[in-house]
Amino acid sequence: MAKVFISYSHKDEVWKDKLIPHLRTLERAGVGMQTWHDRDIDAGEKWYPEIQAAMADAAVAVLLISADYLASGFCVKEEVPFLLERQEKEGMLLIPVLIRQCLWKAHRWLAARQMLPRDGKCVAIDFPGDQADAVFRDVAECIFDHFTRLASQPETADVLPTPVRTLAAARGPVSVTARPEMRSVSGWPPLSLDCSDIARLPETGAQLFGRKNELQLLDEMWDSGSANVVSLVAWGGVGKSTLVNQWLQYLKADNYRGATRVYGWSFYSQGTGQRVTSADQFVSQALAWFGDPDPTQGSPWEKGERLAELVRREKTLLVLDGLEPLQSAFDFDKGKINDPALSALVTQLAKQNNGLCVITTREKVAELEPFKTGVMQLDLEQISKRAGRALLRVGGVQGTDDELEGASEAFGNHALAVSLLATYLHAIEGHHVSHGVAIADLPDVPEKDGKHPRRVMQAFDVRFGQGPQADVLRIMGLFDRPPDLALIEAVKAPPPIAGLTDSLQDLTEGQWHDLLDELRRCKLLAPASTHNPTVLDCHPLVREHFGDKLQSERPKAWQAAHRRLYEHLTQSTEHQPDTLAGLTPLYQAVAHGCLAGMYQEACVEVYRDRILRGTGPDGFYSTKKLGAIGSDLAAVACFFERPFS
Repeated sequence: MAKVFISYSHKDEVWKDKLIPHLRTLERAGVGMQTWHDRDIDAGEKWYPEIQAAMADAAVAVLLISADYLASGFCVKEEVPFLLERQEKEGMLLIPVLIRQCLWKAHRWLAARQMLPRDGKCVAIDFPGDQADAVFRDVAECIFDHFTRLASQPETADVLPTPVRTLAAARGPVSVTARPEMRSVSGWPPLSLDCSDIARLPETGAQLFGRKNELQLLDEMWDSGSANVVSLVAWGGVGKSTLVNQWLQYLKADNYRGATRVYGWSFYSQGTGQRVTSADQFVSQALAWFGDPDPTQGSPWEKGERLAELVRREKTLLVLDGLEPLQSAFDFDKGKINDPALSALVTQLAKQNNGLCVITTREKVAELEPFKTGVMQLDLEQISKRAGRALLRVGGVQGTDDELEGASEAFGNHALAVSLLATYLHAIEGHHVSHGVAIADLPDVPEKDGKHPRRVMQAFDVRFGQGPQADVLRIMGLFDRPPDLALIEAVKAPPPIAGLTDSLQDLTEGQWHDLLDELRRCKLLAPASTHNPTVLDCHPLVREHFGDKLQSERPKAWQAAHRRLYEHLTQSTEHQPDTLAGLTPLYQAVAHGCLAGMYQEACVEVYRDRILRGTGPDGFYSTKKLGAIGSDLAAVACFFERPFS
């Protein structure tokens, strides 16, 4: 049976007891649900695993809100994050009920939801005695409508609990008048679909711990208009992109609070190493999206200034994620944006902006340093040890609070490291945090290069051994951006590449998908993207770690795989594409060809003949016709075994 989980403080038990009869009424009516609360735990059972199992099984959670509830470390730090994650990922119904007056609006996760009873009322004051039945009847009706809607959706019938399917069959066709969603009703007009484009931002986890102050700061800057540009600066994996994605979700629930345009782009695909790349594709597509009549016209500087003028015509929220691949790593101009168009865009928006530009990066942006007002560069510290404890607890790791906080500190309070640690430890019998001490240190890897998450990645690598899991991760290390599945297939196609794809040759399609699902559960691969279902993604540090291992430990397999990618890209792409997007696979082919040691062939047959279309008076097509100066510099950089300076 589908469970209805009741989350409450024991000081509010009298109200929980008044709610239960209304839920039992649904059970007796054959709705196919079972009410669960912590008093159902049998004497002698370990209480936390029982609560976690009940939360994991529940289709609905009812939260009885009071000052005691919000002051409870267990309720707010253990139960709530787990339930919010299930709501985000699985559509669980979450119903908060205000039992006693308290400052609940100070909690962002509550402020974004419609509370029962409505209109700011609370059960204890506004519904004394038997009048509370009216509120709890509304709770029961929300749950009944939720199960009825599920039962009336034929496309999900195969995964519904059996009692819900039975209810659907018994009732026949159901017509339900939808109740208002359990979220805030915005006073802002809805943003039209063609005025929002954030599909290119990376898919991130739903969990966000220890970032309440940063979320509030972003809110304040957006609402007050006090900032033109804000840059979130931190090492990779600490949750910059997750922070921005969560904030965007809150804004979206409130119709973006007055924004007339919302646009997002991610350059995050690179790892921690310095690599030359460009913003050509971003500038071209952004100019077109904002209404520029000819995105190819003008120098890179002129394009950047023109784009800035288009962006600030309206109240625009512009998100530039993972800017570090475009920033200089040299000491004399550290953090300077190498791409002239993007540099001009950021500089102009810092001077004047009717909306807000949000940047995430690992380095402070040099162009923003001269501005004393209108610009904020916020250094994101690592998560707190308490947030690390919550991450481990939600991940099912066992141990005392002190032990979990100690483990978080041992792994640098690094969000990615702690998240990977939780999945690593959960696979060990007993799930106890003490097993983390066996994970070896990497003394030669600096913290700024991802020492702590790489420690857990190395532990996973040892666990996987020579199996297909490790081979998939090494294949991911061949790329500097999320690869399309067609590229993965090109690498693992027969005949096998010795030391890389041997274990993948005989997998059925079902086994291949099971393998990807396993790596996603370990959080070594990103969840399947709803925007780009044919793309396989992972954190840049994962690509970099396993790519380094493949290159150093199996150099022949490294070069053979890059040769396959070169051949696939050159053979599957139009000979001389007319657009920058069309040229992109050829630019990728140049990079893979050089990594395969095929410098001369990549230079002459691809770069000169197909990208430039010759070097005579009618040549240099990519720069003269498309203005792809940054992309060409990135291609030229590939011909240097040691990066040019």
